[in-house]
This record gives sequence, structure tokens and C-alpha cells, in this order.
Amino acid sequence: MSKLRVEVEPESFGFSTERLARLKPHFDSYVEDRRLAGGLATISRGGQLIWSDKGGYRDRENDLVVEDDTIWRIYSMTKPVTAVAVMMLYEQGLFDLNDPAGKWIDSLRESRVFSGGTSVAPKTVPALEPVRIHHLLTHMSGLSYGFQYIHPVDAIYRKKGYDFVFKSGVTLAEAVDDWCSSPLLFQPGRKWNYSVAFDVLGRLIELWSGQPLDVFLKERIFDPLEMGDTEWWCPPEKADRLAMLYVPVNREAVAYEPLAKAYLHPPSLLSGGGGLLSTAYDYHRFMGLLLGGGELDGVRLLSNRTVDLMTQNHLPGDVDLESIATDSFSESTYAGEGFGLGMSVMIDRRKNKSMCTEGSFAWGGAASTAFWVDPLEDLTVAFYTQLVPSGTYPIRRDLRQLVYQALVD
Repeated sequence: MSKLRVEVEPESFGFSTERLARLKPHFDSYVEDRRLAGGLATISRGGQLIWSDKGGYRDRENDLVVEDDTIWRIYSMTKPVTAVAVMMLYEQGLFDLNDPAGKWIDSLRESRVFSGGTSVAPKTVPALEPVRIHHLLTHMSGLSYGFQYIHPVDAIYRKKGYDFVFKSGVTLAEAVDDWCSSPLLFQPGRKWNYSVAFDVLGRLIELWSGQPLDVFLKERIFDPLEMGDTEWWCPPEKADRLAMLYVPVNREAVAYEPLAKAYLHPPSLLSGGGGLLSTAYDYHRFMGLLLGGGELDGVRLLSNRTVDLMTQNHLPGDVDLESIATDSFSESTYAGEGFGLGMSVMIDRRKNKSMCTEGSFAWGGAASTAFWVDPLEDLTVAFYTQLVPSGTYPIRRDLRQLVYQALVD
């Protein structure tokens, strides 16, 4: 029996079956004209799965269709998982959110900030304040990603071997030292820039807990939540369930096997920012934990007060991302969205021009996966496919529009 089996009538949970029927043809059209190979979506209310649908192929070239147990690369949807792990250790009193990360990461003890020059000959000034734990959780640390190709610091990361794919054989500790010994883009806390901050947090989890990141997450999150398919790589016995990875070429999804096959082997670097594989069922469990204020089916991982803190806007002055973000890539729109500890937060749906409720929180992954949790509507929604980059099509806004129009109670 499928773990994603829907056993209720949508009307019992405030949804119109007739209106929900609009989702399938919309997303089927992406598959029919080959923009996507396939996909799967879930909608839950009150922790109860009320709608799920799938279509197309997990591996179109080998004629393998999407199944309920298809394994997806969730990339940056790893970040909220890492944030939960961080806050579990916060609840143990192992650090304060205002603590300088340099207490544990040597290369962050005397940070320098880029002030001019080039990637080859950068000019820097001292950081006016240290990179704090809350700066990492909110992407306000001044760290970056090499794949953004926007700033000279991005080029410095690439020179050290960190583009969309990180250099071969590097460990998490080595990578953190490479990034944190590079100049920061800006003074900590002054701007928002998408970055490797959650990989740095993954290393901090190891230092705080005394366990490797994969062991900590398995023992403290995945096993308690029964997320049995959420892992850092795909073992041979599950390889036929792993979806192919695609890139757009002339509006057609084309298989990209070199990057796809990388997940068939254990990684040298455990990426807390983007390294996990998961299934729709497993991430449904994780979203249920967040919707439940840190508790799911009698298993409590966080206090509801902690989840409330995580899902409020932490940007200075309660501004949205449009007001404070650099021109960096993001897995979210900027207008009307703030940022909490590990995920975006809707703060003004009028400015965002969407029906998504204020207080909803969300994030997505590089292969066009996405999720959001709406506490006011008691709702969790997720979408899975495997197309890089995630901004190729407006899938996430499409999904929000179609989900909320079907909610009629």
C-alpha cells in the first residue's frame, strides 16, 4: 500500500474536488510538451493527506514513470532540515543565537570584508562585528555561493573549487575553512545573500554534537520521524527509484547524467545546504513536524515556541527581501517575503501578489522542488520534479495559485 494514499474526501477538509481537478491538467501540460520529465505534488490539511497526484517519468529515457516512492534530489530543501537540527542543539543550551561563529570556526574569528579590487587582488576591511549564528541562519553573514557569478567573492570561491558542484574529495571541515577564509561580501547583518551558510551550520552541528552530520540527522530527526528514505546518497538497492536529473535545452528537459550519477556514491562532503535525497512521503512527515509546532505523532523534536521563533521574519526592521537582498539567486520571490531561521516567510501577500497567507513559510531546491507550510490554513504543500535550475518556469507560483483557489471553506 502506498504511503501517500489519500483516504479522505477533500470536501471534509475544506477543499473542492472539482477545483482540485484543475491542478493535474496544468502540470500535465509541462510533461506533455517536455518542459518537465515528470512530477509529483502533495496537499495536506490538518496533517491529513487530502490530495496527491503524479505524472510523467522519473527517468524518461528509460521509460520509468514517477511513483509515490520516487527518490528526489531536494537540494536546498535540505536547509530547513539543517535549521531544525541547529535549533534542537540550541534548545540544549549549547550556544546562543548571538554567539560569534568564530568561537568554533577558526577562520571566522577575524573576518575581512570585500571593499574593492578584483577576485585576483581583492581589497578588504575588517568586519565591524563577528559573523553570528543568527547571521548564518538568515543568510546575512556575508558568505556567498560560487555559482552565482555576480560578485568578485563568488569568483574567489570558484578559484578555490566551489561552483554549483564542489571540488572532488573535499571534506566539510576543509570546505568551511576555504569559504570562511575568503572575504565576506558585506558587513555581517547588513544585507541578505544566498550562501553556503547552511553548510557552515552543518559543520557547527558536528562540533556542537560531537557526531558526524549524517549520524546526527539520522538519529535525531530521520529515525524519530520515520523518514527512512532521506539520505545523503542513493544505495544500490534503491537506485532504480532515483529520478534522473534534467536541464532545459530549447524549452525541453534533457537528461544530465554526469551530475545525476554523482548521487549513486557516498559524498566526501555532507552538505547541510543542499545534500539530501528524499521522497514525498518523508518530506510530508518533515512538513508535518513544522506544522505541528515541533511535534508529530507524539514525537516532539522542538518546542512550539522555537518553531514560532524560526518562522517569524528576522530581517532588520521587518523588511522584505526586496528591500535588503543583494542581486543573488534565491529559491523565493523577494517582494512581500521575509526570512526566518532557515526559510522564507510571507509577510505581505498583497505585495507578493499571491493568495498565500501571511505567516506561511517555505523554501525550494535547485531541481525545482518546493514546499510551504501555512499554519493559519493548517496546510502543507510540496512539489517534486528534477529540473535545474529552479527558476526556469514559474512552477511554485502556479502551484500556490491553484492550491488556494481550491480551498473554499
